[in-house]
Amino acid sequence: MRSFVTRPRAFAVLLAGTALVFSPLGGQAEAKLPADATGTPCYSPAEATSARGGQEADHRELSLAEQKSIDARTAELVAAKRARGLAPAPGKLAAASVPVYIHVMRSSSGAGDVTASQITQQIAELNQNFAGGESSAAANTGFSFYLAGTYRYNNNTWHTDGQSTTYRSQTRKGGKNALNIWLVNFSYLGIATFPWDYSGNPSIDGIRVQYSSLPGGSSTNFNLGKTATHEAGHWFGLYHTFQGGCTSTNDSVSDTPAQGSASSGCPTGRNSCSLPGVDPIHNYMDYSYDSCYNQFTPGQSSRISSMWTAYRA
Repeated sequence: MRSFVTRPRAFAVLLAGTALVFSPLGGQAEAKLPADATGTPCYSPAEATSARGGQEADHRELSLAEQKSIDARTAELVAAKRARGLAPAPGKLAAASVPVYIHVMRSSSGAGDVTASQITQQIAELNQNFAGGESSAAANTGFSFYLAGTYRYNNNTWHTDGQSTTYRSQTRKGGKNALNIWLVNFSYLGIATFPWDYSGNPSIDGIRVQYSSLPGGSSTNFNLGKTATHEAGHWFGLYHTFQGGCTSTNDSVSDTPAQGSASSGCPTGRNSCSLPGVDPIHNYMDYSYDSCYNQFTPGQSSRISSMWTAYRA
């Protein structure tokens, strides 16, 4: 999950269902688990030092043992599907066109009612980002997105992400391959669920995104539509680039240098670890400003392929 900086924000770790609440005092987000939250808050706006980050979690905390168990289980599932001809051949990556359902959770007075043009621009942003269109160093993941439907609701409670388990289960569309995006007004930039959690609770699968983070929105430094990209990354099975900190396991992706903590802003040359490589501040899975983001790596693309094959194909 991400937090944004226009209003004070907080970050959330996206492991399984933790949300970081954004703190008006800026800096680090306070890690709280909303009573009805079953997802991973990603990043919340933090005024001072944090910006989109400052804390280490935007999904529920995931232990190293859990992380390794998930990776092992994923490998088993992919191998089993490959043996049945249901997975890409070795050396090949999965690819798919993902249906996207947008749920605009307006207040009774219409607050939060993003325009059709903003939604179109958001889909275009997702397509550009996942196609590697922003940098020569970026990977083309092979995944694209199309708008399958837009739904608008007038409900003050839902608008502020209240009763989130209820509203998601009542409104979610499509199957495990469908990305549902609920646009709300809350203390985070975004919250996501992981693909390996789909089978246990399919009715709440998807991402929740601060409506003002869409292209042209009012969230300063976070209004280019890249919060949805970051949260979709979690939905595909990616961790933050700072997951696990300065360890060899880190985010389970070999070509994202180990990162000791989330970045804020766009700190060129930042190096928070003694391990090789500077921090991947331009990666969509860090907590940088939208303007700083420009890539997924080939390793992340490979992980997305494995996660999709194991849990969403």
